[in-house]
Amino acid sequence: MNATEAPRRRGALAVGAAVAVGVLTALQSRINGQLGVELNSGTLAAVISFGSGLLLVVLLAALLPSGRAGVARLWVGIRTHDIPWWLLIGGAAGAFTVATQGAVVGIIGTALFTVGMVAGQTLSGLILDRVGYSPAGVTAVTVPRVLGVTLALAAVVVSMTGGAVGDAPLWMLILPVLVGAGVAWQQATNGRLQKRAGSPLAATFVNFVVGTALLAGLAFAQVPQTDVAPPPASPLLYTGGAIGVLYIFTSAALAPRIGVLLLSLGSVLGMLIGSLVLDLVWPPAVPPSPIRSAITVAIASAGVVIAVLGGARRRR
Repeated sequence: MNATEAPRRRGALAVGAAVAVGVLTALQSRINGQLGVELNSGTLAAVISFGSGLLLVVLLAALLPSGRAGVARLWVGIRTHDIPWWLLIGGAAGAFTVATQGAVVGIIGTALFTVGMVAGQTLSGLILDRVGYSPAGVTAVTVPRVLGVTLALAAVVVSMTGGAVGDAPLWMLILPVLVGAGVAWQQATNGRLQKRAGSPLAATFVNFVVGTALLAGLAFAQVPQTDVAPPPASPLLYTGGAIGVLYIFTSAALAPRIGVLLLSLGSVLGMLIGSLVLDLVWPPAVPPSPIRSAITVAIASAGVVIAVLGGARRRR
């Protein structure tokens, strides 16, 4: 292996890991969505997912020397104000994401949820890059990126027309777009926090602490007024928290290595492909048309590829 092959291989593996992040995100969406349907409470499903993830993160941080060191640096940064408060609230977007998964994915399906999420993430990413909030700094608004956002939004319009989608309330189709906007902001915030704390596990820990606290407060106010069903027996429905830990940790570790744009490209493509497959093998309560889902996923995928690769060529 020559000197150029090793970096290429590492780069390919990193992009492959970003695609895996997207697949895991889609899988978590479907699991949390089904748990919300089974419990008759998307909020309680979100608390279970985030709470189990928090327990896992605490265990990892306690057992791993790198985890303890990262949390220690995080604490020092907070005490000395080297880490500002707004870098600590990325978990709010994560809480919103998981709560929305539990409320809508079991009804509208993973594909429609993901297409809306991609549109929001792409549009928000364009804005965040332009204002310089991304850890990568200011990125110019280019024609390919605008075209990519337009295609992603067009995919949402296509997904909201005809078929079984008419059986779902409009708010269920709009929420995923807001989730995507929050995810883009969360990724940029976590990237900044990871650089300050020097540990992706520390950034993951903060996300789960904040998210669990917010969701627990929401559940305290909402669940007593809800006719909650008995907990389902399937162990699979309780794995959403562990999946969330894995993809948040991986995202925080990848962002400084391959950049936010490549991370977004890989994870979004993974989400789109994974969501399409999941809806075929695990149909939701309102099954979408397979042909319509494939068309919307293809349009959104094309938009993401154009937006990200167009920006990459400009930087080179």
